[in-house]
Amino acid sequence: MESPFKGKTGLRRIWNAFHYSLDGLRAAYRHEDAFRQEVLLTLVALPLALWLGESALERALMIGSVLLVLIVELLNSAIEATVNRVSLERHQLAKRAKDIGSAAVLIALINAAVVWGLVLLG
Repeated sequence: MESPFKGKTGLRRIWNAFHYSLDGLRAAYRHEDAFRQEVLLTLVALPLALWLGESALERALMIGSVLLVLIVELLNSAIEATVNRVSLERHQLAKRAKDIGSAAVLIALINAAVVWGLVLLG
């Protein structure tokens, strides 16, 4: 069965999608401590990347690695919210899903640290 929310096309669909995205960012900022912390890190890191990067490529790598952390955190938060919506009881598969999402965030953070280290020390 198709979702009743589907059916908009063209510019209306793009406009709606944009507003749903803003709703998602607001919800993540309001309800997810880790996302708020990573947004603060991003607000510090982006100007630093523009200042410390010597080329456009270095700046892009530094900024991209930080934005990737936010993207992965949003996906992790979505997974956690979905798992919690299904059931709040402790279950091995729920734990696995949440732990894997958390591992993805950790890898994104390590990636950002490695990129920044290579750019700044390279």
